[in-house]
Amino acid sequence: MIAGLEPWAAEAVRVGAGLAIGALVGLERGFKLRDMQEGTRVAGVRTFSLLGLGAGIAGLIAAAQPAAALALIAAMLAYLGIAYAPRLTAKGDATSPIAATATIAAAFLAGFGSVGLALAAAAVIVLILAMKNDLHDFVEGMDDKDMHALARFGVIALAVLPFLPDRRMGPYDAWNPATLWWVVILVTGFSFAGYIANRLFGARRGTIATALIGGAYSSTAVTQSLSQQLGKSDKPGAEAAGIALASAVMYVRVIILVAILANRLLADFALLIAPALITAWAGGYWLYRKAPPSKEGVPPGNPIALGPALFFVAFLAAAAVVARWAEGEFGAQGIAVLLFVMGTMDVDASIVTAGGLPPEAIEARLAAIAIGGTIIANMAVKIGVTFANAGRKGAAAGGVLIASTLVLAATLGIAWLRM
Repeated sequence: MIAGLEPWAAEAVRVGAGLAIGALVGLERGFKLRDMQEGTRVAGVRTFSLLGLGAGIAGLIAAAQPAAALALIAAMLAYLGIAYAPRLTAKGDATSPIAATATIAAAFLAGFGSVGLALAAAAVIVLILAMKNDLHDFVEGMDDKDMHALARFGVIALAVLPFLPDRRMGPYDAWNPATLWWVVILVTGFSFAGYIANRLFGARRGTIATALIGGAYSSTAVTQSLSQQLGKSDKPGAEAAGIALASAVMYVRVIILVAILANRLLADFALLIAPALITAWAGGYWLYRKAPPSKEGVPPGNPIALGPALFFVAFLAAAAVVARWAEGEFGAQGIAVLLFVMGTMDVDASIVTAGGLPPEAIEARLAAIAIGGTIIANMAVKIGVTFANAGRKGAAAGGVLIASTLVLAATLGIAWLRM
């Protein structure tokens, strides 16, 4: 709500927001149903606008006159039930009545005072309605692996968190179960979003799209997949560019994770990573300009699995205890070594552990150098994978990876000497 408004103006905003919500959804419904003969549509722009206005008024008076508000909402829902019943019987399409019900709920919320949340809900309603064809195409293109990925992420994101305590506990008070699981949700969610985006766009738009999107969740998997294609191909396409660009995306990904999970390191870490990031993007773009068009891309495998997620949270919990112990025994230098060793196994775990330490435990620049070192280890793995699978055909892609790694190593070395 806008601060400082007169009471009548604040009420007008709430009811007006309800009207705007109804009009917004009504415009979308009217556009979708514009080819229907006049008089055959149950609800269009005018009806949805009036539903929004009525629900907004009901929300406004709900606190003082709950019975009257209930009567208004019941009357509108009864109208929808009567009006849409024949269509539901004939066609079985419940989208419009459900959209109208959701519109009433959002407008009521606005009238009750939660204007921002109500407007956001209206935007989501319109987006879902407008994406009908895209959603249908996506569902038709799904297979058993996609459904399994969705179910697993649902368990990871929704079924575990509500039952975890939100307090520090365990050895050295190193564990907050809810926080640990939020990290798992974030990291696997990042992976799942990249996987879904790859399914939506990667296969349609070729190797480069696969590399850019797949690199957001596993640049190593992209490198493995594309280097195998490159090694087997008689006429290499954009695979070399894809390998380079996947690692370029990886640099952006780790910067984002540091910003979210260890934001006190962000300035130092971004400065250390920037030269290598620029080198990777420049090399990838150069290879992309040289590459012939490529229509097909093979996305990496499904990244969502409960076993690895449980192993990851166990690894984080152990790392948190060891970090707190190292803080007392060895100071900042010991923690830096610990972060590097953990990061060679999982860069995300190193970032999470650094973010969970108190600011006085380790200087931001030292922690950033340690995490940067883990990226060098990861790049070394991808360089080896590229040459092992593609041989001489991987020289161009491997050259970009080597150049980026050397730049990063030089940057970290300079930073270390200046400490």
